[in-house]
Amino acid sequence: MIIKKKNTQVYALGQHISMSAHKARKVVDQIRGRSYEETLMILELMPYRACYPIFKLVYSAAANASHNMDFKKGDLIVSKAEVNEGTTVKKLKPRARGRGYPIKRPTCHITIVLKDISLTETEEYDYIYNI
Repeated sequence: MIIKKKNTQVYALGQHISMSAHKARKVVDQIRGRSYEETLMILELMPYRACYPIFKLVYSAAANASHNMDFKKGDLIVSKAEVNEGTTVKKLKPRARGRGYPIKRPTCHITIVLKDISLTETEEYDYIYNI
């Protein structure tokens, strides 16, 4: 018997977002494991700069879920949210006597994975083949 599982997860990935991974992780840790509506409310009310790109990613992942997989937005939870360090943009700032002072602008990659919790264990299997 071959069992093919139905995919219950969708994701959105934001790369090269211009902020420190440490600052973005403070916000992402607050939304992990929460429902979609609760996540949007938290991100709208938090006073951090990292909230706006994370808000856009959560919104985009929910749009992917409703358009591509026909999931209801009310049944989604944030199952996985991670922040990884990206490349560091290096610049030189001109200083006195012709010298240059290095400026390092960190970037990060943010991944948001949403899971549909309305599908139970029995509905998770799409096809069952008997051989």
